[in-house]
Amino acid sequence: MEAVGFLCLAAAILAWGFLWVWDSWARMKSLEPAGVPGDGSRTLLVIAHPDDEAMFFAPTVLGLARLRHRLSLLCFSAGNYYNQGEVRKKELLQSCDVLGIPSSSIMIIDNRDFPDDPDVQWDTERVASILLQHIDANGINLVVTFDAGGVSGHCNHVALYAAVRTLHSEGKLPKGCSVLTLQSVNVLRKYISLLDLPFSLLHTRDVLFVLTSKEVARAKNCNWCLHSPAWMYIEELRPARNLYKEPKRPPEAHLPLEEMSGPVKPS
Repeated sequence: MEAVGFLCLAAAILAWGFLWVWDSWARMKSLEPAGVPGDGSRTLLVIAHPDDEAMFFAPTVLGLARLRHRLSLLCFSAGNYYNQGEVRKKELLQSCDVLGIPSSSIMIIDNRDFPDDPDVQWDTERVASILLQHIDANGINLVVTFDAGGVSGHCNHVALYAAVRTLHSEGKLPKGCSVLTLQSVNVLRKYISLLDLPFSLLHTRDVLFVLTSKEVARAKNCNWCLHSPAWMYIEELRPARNLYKEPKRPPEAHLPLEEMSGPVKPS
């Protein structure tokens, strides 16, 4: 009898947990995430290589498209590590077409200053200068990029974070321009998909994008656009959510660098 009672209690707890997660997820999908600019905002996704948009940012891009953001993309290399830069640039355009980013809003920087190489540290000031010019020229309201961990730890990913952190901490970003950095998590959390949702929902101060079933299908369709060697190292089970830290700079003050990587409550 004790065993039956324990099983009933466990089942009740699991059922309650499932309903709580489902209700939180449904409410979260129906509401605009706190701290994210609204309908019509100009959002810039900043990536290091072709395929980053699909491997790491698909939930975000589709979630922002759902919020009717005007999306653009800035890629800092052609991804020529395996001498397939031209192929990967075409793949990027195809992937963005699936994700809903128009080709006219995509810029790929193919410059020897920014080689696709995990052993080369890009110049932070150079990256920051180019990024700021792009933000100013396109009236960007929201910048989305990697965090200090670079999600996969790639040196080029981390360089983008360093550049955004520099602009942010020095107060060089235009007034009203926000920044979201994709939170790096451990390997287990990356690939357990919806089983990670309860952990993500506990981070109430962060911005969370969760895909609908139709959006998951669109994200998977990006796989067909990617045939480069980099894709061979990515597991078939892909994450269906992105969790962000949103740094905030106090008015007329510099944000301490360590705050960029910690949770900050959106104002």
